Amino acid sequence: MKIQQLSLFLENKPGRLVEPCRLMSVAGIDIRTLSVADTQQYGILRMIVSDWKRAAAILKDAGRVVNVAEVLAVEVPDRPGGLAFVLEILDNSGINIEYMYAFTFGREDKAVLIFRFDKPDDAITLLQREGINVVGSVEVYGGGSAA
Repeated sequence: MKIQQLSLFLENKPGRLVEPCRLMSVAGIDIRTLSVADTQQYGILRMIVSDWKRAAAILKDAGRVVNVAEVLAVEVPDRPGGLAFVLEILDNSGINIEYMYAFTFGREDKAVLIFRFDKPDDAITLLQREGINVVGSVEVYGGGSAA
């Protein structure tokens, strides 16, 4: 249920984002989704890619420091209040959401969000108990191209 996310620091200057994306393109690795968080001097690029082990090696070979983190892809009802519904399940659980961002695909009446929890195993148990689907890695890493 957990999926691997690659994170790397980028200098917050024009053209810095293109390098890792170009490296993935040349290698034939699909970027399934990504997020960029910034400060004035640096940004953090977080990516879910079709082959995270190969992508991490390619980025490291290019001189990048790459962090691999476990995240969860969670189906959220795609309607007003859908995210609030899922967040309310987590509200009094003692599980902290470190960050989250949207995924590039959804299904039927569900959107998919990426969550980084401080207690991912507890989050999986709680969400599944409440009928919330945590999407598996085959679904996340497979399929069409996002970038």
